[in-house]
Amino acid sequence: MKFISHLFSFLVLTGLAAACCLALLVADITRDLPDYRELADWEPAVMTRVYAYDGALLAEYARERRLFLPIAAVPDRVRQAFLSAEDKGFYSHSGIDMSGLVNAVWANMANFGSGQRMIGGSTITQQIAKNLLLSSDRTLERKVREAVLSVRIERAFSKDEILELYFNDVYFGLGAYGIAEAALTYFDKPVGDLSVAEAAYLAALPKGPNNYNPYLNAERAVERRNWVIGQMLRNGFVDRNEARAAAALPLGTKTRAPNLLVADASYFTEAVRRQIAEQYGDAALYTAGLAVRTTLDPKLQAAAVRALRRGLVNYDQGRGFRGPVTRIATEGDWQQALDGIVPLADVPEWRLAVVLGAADEGIRIGLRQASGSRQAREIAHISTHSMRWALRRPKAGKTSAGALAAGDVVYVEKQHDGYVLRQVPEVQGALVSMDPHTGRVLASVGGFSFAQSEFNRATQAYRQPGSAFKPFVYAAALDIGYTPAALVMDQPIALPDGAGRVWRPKNYDGRFSGPSTLRTGLERSRNLMTVRLARHVGMDVVAQYGQSFGIYDKLKPYLPMSLGAGETTLMRLVSAYAVIANGGKSVQPSMIDRVQDRHGKTIFRHDGRDCDACNVEAWQDQREPELRDVSEHVLDPMTAYQITSMMRGVVERGTATSVSALGVPVAGKTGTTNDEKDVWFVGFTPNVVTGVFLGYDTPKPMGYGESGGGLAAPVFIDFMKVALEGKLAAEFPVPEGMTFESVDRRTGRRVAAGTPDSIRESLQAWHLALHRRLPCHRRF
Repeated sequence: MKFISHLFSFLVLTGLAAACCLALLVADITRDLPDYRELADWEPAVMTRVYAYDGALLAEYARERRLFLPIAAVPDRVRQAFLSAEDKGFYSHSGIDMSGLVNAVWANMANFGSGQRMIGGSTITQQIAKNLLLSSDRTLERKVREAVLSVRIERAFSKDEILELYFNDVYFGLGAYGIAEAALTYFDKPVGDLSVAEAAYLAALPKGPNNYNPYLNAERAVERRNWVIGQMLRNGFVDRNEARAAAALPLGTKTRAPNLLVADASYFTEAVRRQIAEQYGDAALYTAGLAVRTTLDPKLQAAAVRALRRGLVNYDQGRGFRGPVTRIATEGDWQQALDGIVPLADVPEWRLAVVLGAADEGIRIGLRQASGSRQAREIAHISTHSMRWALRRPKAGKTSAGALAAGDVVYVEKQHDGYVLRQVPEVQGALVSMDPHTGRVLASVGGFSFAQSEFNRATQAYRQPGSAFKPFVYAAALDIGYTPAALVMDQPIALPDGAGRVWRPKNYDGRFSGPSTLRTGLERSRNLMTVRLARHVGMDVVAQYGQSFGIYDKLKPYLPMSLGAGETTLMRLVSAYAVIANGGKSVQPSMIDRVQDRHGKTIFRHDGRDCDACNVEAWQDQREPELRDVSEHVLDPMTAYQITSMMRGVVERGTATSVSALGVPVAGKTGTTNDEKDVWFVGFTPNVVTGVFLGYDTPKPMGYGESGGGLAAPVFIDFMKVALEGKLAAEFPVPEGMTFESVDRRTGRRVAAGTPDSIRESLQAWHLALHRRLPCHRRF
């Protein structure tokens, strides 16, 4: 008994000493534990999503693709699947599941030395502690810290709060973080629509996303999913019939449907991405979960892409065929070689094909299959008639056999009567369409293909606008006393250039007409008249107008600048035309309507107008609130109307008569630079302004006789047919104080109404008084 007494005392003392040592060890290990209370303010990295104005998703930007989902939105069957797979005692333990831990230790001892991975036996709470507060080191020290933190977390947060953290943090593979994004990635559906089998598969993924990848390890994925279903049956979450039916189903994973609009809007969304990154920083762009509502109209954007591509292709094909994309051997497995060539991803209507044989009557081609397709070889034909444009290739014969040979890889497009030959244009271009009253960019295309070149010619390319700048020279003249009926000499002029040489500007057609009205000068885009006008107005005034309209940051006051020799972007030029279209109010172009943070709070709004009466709590027969327009007037409304009227003449009688085919009131101006290196057309109706630019990235002549009216205007017409579809024709509003007088179109003299070759000219009141005092009006 004495021995037993001493032994008992020894064991007690040893136990107390061990407990003290263990307590000291645990205290030392957990001395600098992270503050678990930080989890209350945890905000996971959430992707930024960009939407069109109608809510269509355009793009997503994230380092971790995650959509935050509150626990209340997670249905019971999804919770049950995860609890069965990860922590069946979650709602009963206090952070550590001792039975699960013992089972894990026993399994690890049994597998010791086998090379198998150690089982952790962690609860969901422990996983939260490890993932959000600790490292992933597989050490005893980390497990102790994890256990202590788990107990503390359980005391500070409810079970549902902990589960919400888990569902939004866990990684599911394929770049998906959180249950909401995982459901979209694997099944292209929201969490609330997941079936038992789908929920079980997602619950199987956190243990090893790569091990259960449905595309690489489908059998293992099904096996693991069925194990989860079995656990759900064992825990009473499903009955035997439900479990049997769910286990019999295939995985049913479905690749998330691509947004076809993304390809059409790539230039637009990239410009928006740059703006968000510049305004809020890269960290906010990729982690803050911003919701960006843009101004883009999907219908108009698709029309803009089609119109610009058609214009570029038509011009490029007019220059003949330059040769194949590449060449491959047609002996053996040509399909594999062809499938290895990457096509333009954002021009899905074009397919790569290899020439298998060429004859006088046409070409036999083999088509590239879509990525991952296992279809049999697809053979088609291109008729000689449909590829006549390609026979203009130098040294090519007059038959299709002279243009292409077996092994040539080319682009083709499906048409109603078969395939036609295509080639990627060398020439580039851009199109911008805008609401002139708000500055909202409705559509924007920066080139033929974003996959081919990410350089945005709408916002980044600084080019000479040529004659498209002339309306602003004429606006300056109208503001100092000229009228549209004023006469200016259209004849040769020689001016010193300041460097000891003489500058002799010329009209585009090389001819001149003597005294002509301002209206005629703008309608026919007479360079000599514009130079004389700018010289009289003063180039310092013209430069000021160019800057106040936002076309240039600083324009040097040299006379050649009056002919559009300064460089600007299409976006800036369209914004300046919007000022004329809306009656002279300043316009700030914007691709973004609104930005909201992850909580739905608006942190940016393009429309800065105030409306104090818009948010009253109840309607009590008060008048409808009016938005106060605080835009600054940079041009007199009557001057804006006169310039608009003169630019309508450009469409009706001048250098862009083809645009009149639209059948509605349209004003616009063509632009063609020296040697035809850049061609432009900017036009507008009362409610939409659209600009088009075409030119080579490295400026070079586009061909003698090419012009804005011949190349850019057809693109404008194609686009505007869609933009005007279903809308009533609107007239340009006449500002208060504007009067009209009949004048002779050639001389500018006042004539009786209805006189042949006369026009009703718009005049401001003080212009009218001056006009009546000078029978022949002014000549300069």
